[in-house]
Amino acid sequence: MRHADTTRGAVVATAGRAGEGFAGKTPAAKDAYLYIIWPLDGTQEKGAFWCRFGLRNMGVTHAGDTTANMGHHHLFIDVTDPLDPNEPIPSDKKHLHFGAGQTEARIDLPPGPHTLQLVLGDAEHIPFDPPLVSKKIRIIVT
Repeated sequence: MRHADTTRGAVVATAGRAGEGFAGKTPAAKDAYLYIIWPLDGTQEKGAFWCRFGLRNMGVTHAGDTTANMGHHHLFIDVTDPLDPNEPIPSDKKHLHFGAGQTEARIDLPPGPHTLQLVLGDAEHIPFDPPLVSKKIRIIVT
């Protein structure tokens, strides 16, 4: 782990605890912190690149594992719609699931500007309560 990168680009959603209608009942650790290790915000990448995911104060596991304080990564690519914490995270070209517990992936995007953001999902791909969402970063693929 590269400690110098753990404080860059990370946020914990400030949505707080949701009310009774909230579908995602899996509690997040109070001090959990989700972030993108690489690439850094503003990076220019030539073709396919490695995207590395970071998580502090919770663990990474496979989808379906209901162990407390464990989840798996989802990478949002160029997503502009707000996260719906009441629904499972979609699975498509803009919402990549890493349900085997992966903490990095080789990403191949077309040339141009893109945004990347991580969301931690519980055993059923539903955001935690409160949702754990990284800072959205911008990159350019050349």
